[in-house]
Amino acid sequence: MNFLDQYLRRSREIIGDRTDAEESYDNEVVKWLRKGKSIRAAIEKANKRYPAEALKVDETMVGDVAAHYDYLMQHMDIVEKVSQIGRKRR
Repeated sequence: MNFLDQYLRRSREIIGDRTDAEESYDNEVVKWLRKGKSIRAAIEKANKRYPAEALKVDETMVGDVAAHYDYLMQHMDIVEKVSQIGRKRR
């Protein structure tokens, strides 16, 4: 198994299985984080757009939630870069 396969397997374990709605919610949070919003503000924006998926984050978990979305954002960047490399090789 190559490095990329190992990475993708591990990232699936970390991120977990998500429904389309959960993925859309996560993408919304990431969108606002990329625009410079704090994790709380990004979640608030996503909660308004996707109320059925809304997260309720308290002080004890805000750090873990921020770390999760930081990982997810980095993962999305890696997948995009790998996709670009794959397209260039065709």
